[in-house]
Amino acid sequence: MSTIAIVGAGPQLGFAIGAKFAEKGGFNVALVARGEARLAAMVDKFRSAGVSAAAFSADVTDRPSLGKALAAAEEHFGSIDVLEYSPAPTPSDLVDRPLVAAVDLTVEAVVPALETNFFGAVAAVRQVLPGMLDRGAGTILGTSGAGSGPMVVPQVANANVANAAMRNWFLALNESLADRGVHVAHIALGARIGSGRPDSEPDVIADLYWKAHVERDVAEVFHHDLPEEFGFQLADKFRVE
Repeated sequence: MSTIAIVGAGPQLGFAIGAKFAEKGGFNVALVARGEARLAAMVDKFRSAGVSAAAFSADVTDRPSLGKALAAAEEHFGSIDVLEYSPAPTPSDLVDRPLVAAVDLTVEAVVPALETNFFGAVAAVRQVLPGMLDRGAGTILGTSGAGSGPMVVPQVANANVANAAMRNWFLALNESLADRGVHVAHIALGARIGSGRPDSEPDVIADLYWKAHVERDVAEVFHHDLPEEFGFQLADKFRVE
């Protein structure tokens, strides 16, 4: 049985991606994130639906901890066949490290975003890629907001700079691994997940990930489902009350 590891797993999109792979392909689901209580709740929900799932607590900015969590997932399930990387800041994160507009960008503002969105992705991939190459099969999927490239959103420059680094590397990685059995794709989301718009519902968006894994024909998927009057308002996950 194959296993998907979801790094930065949350109760909306992360859970939906795991559920989609379990439903469509019978996958085990390894959940990697910081909040142990939230992880436990998701594992219980998966198991109540008959899905084999386990949680591995780690902060993506603690790269040794992230590597150990993924290694534990590999040991628990036997392999990681699909890696999905999509950590997102919490409201408390954004109080300590607020989003910064392009004209206000500083080195100090962008480094934490790089730690989360890019350096963590490198660490995660480095942990699972050797096994994929040994098996000659695997899928690596990285998620970001569409401001990483497909859209220009100057209000959140520090996040977008870091996401753009991850996007650039994933596109290059796909080119490098195309003939070695490993497919890499970047998923750029221009959507307010769970906002009530049908095409922004987690289960609908999760279909994109399954399609990317199965069809393996594109290195980037751009999903745009923002209202016409969209004026660069922030998605709910970025709002600080």
